[in-house]
Amino acid sequence: MRIEHLAIWAIDIEKLRAFYLKYFGAVSNDRYHNPTKNFQSYFLSFGTGCRLELMQKTEIPETKNLGEATGITHIAFSVGSEEAVNSLTETIRSDGYQVVGEPRWTGDGYYESVVLDPEGNRLEITI
Repeated sequence: MRIEHLAIWAIDIEKLRAFYLKYFGAVSNDRYHNPTKNFQSYFLSFGTGCRLELMQKTEIPETKNLGEATGITHIAFSVGSEEAVNSLTETIRSDGYQVVGEPRWTGDGYYESVVLDPEGNRLEITI
């Protein structure tokens, strides 16, 4: 058994898609649009493993990121090395996105940073 995909309701599906394509090397399918349901989505692939579905529907209410809370709290991306964690974190920061956890070794042995995507979703960048 495996997780096939995770999904995020997006405010600006194109901006969110561009972020994951640029910084995490995602490959996107063509936009799916169902005008009857006023729904559109993209599936993003990251090589092997779980895909990320970005979904948009005008009827979905906007929520504010409250920081850490119960429920799904982050998506972790493995970039392969400590240097890659540092480099990607700095690139994202220099492009104006928020770093909410500086690169560090955690008590359970991970080297990681935490950044927010354009809509405030928490992303761990790890080895």
